[in-house]
Amino acid sequence: MLANVQECTKGRETDWLSRGGLRPTRQRLALAALLVGDGQNRHVTAESLYAACVGTGDRVSLATVYNTLRAFCEAGLMQEVVVDGSRSYFDTRMDDHPHFYWEDSAELTDAPADELQITGLPAAPEGTEIARVDVVIRLKRT
Repeated sequence: MLANVQECTKGRETDWLSRGGLRPTRQRLALAALLVGDGQNRHVTAESLYAACVGTGDRVSLATVYNTLRAFCEAGLMQEVVVDGSRSYFDTRMDDHPHFYWEDSAELTDAPADELQITGLPAAPEGTEIARVDVVIRLKRT
């Protein structure tokens, strides 16, 4: 049964890599399967993706996971969400949307975009343009 599920999802990760113009190497396919194999969006850290990969029995180094996540971002397949200077999450959902950061569990989840209102931004300095605005709402359970 597991082999059938893996075969069904193989096309999804290959198509995903192809959309980014990336060659489907063994490591990229293994990581892409974890990220988009079931069609759901993910928020991962390099460490959590590495642990998931080890759990499947695939042999990929943590350095390879970092490098591959960067390549996925550069190819426009994922976006990096920096929560603070020391923690980055990688999001497979590419539209503009806000996030909740759960401080007690260090989890990043999507926040409802239709409830967010940004009424104005400062002008970008001369010779620049705003590339994007990241909204991370930190939550603490009471």
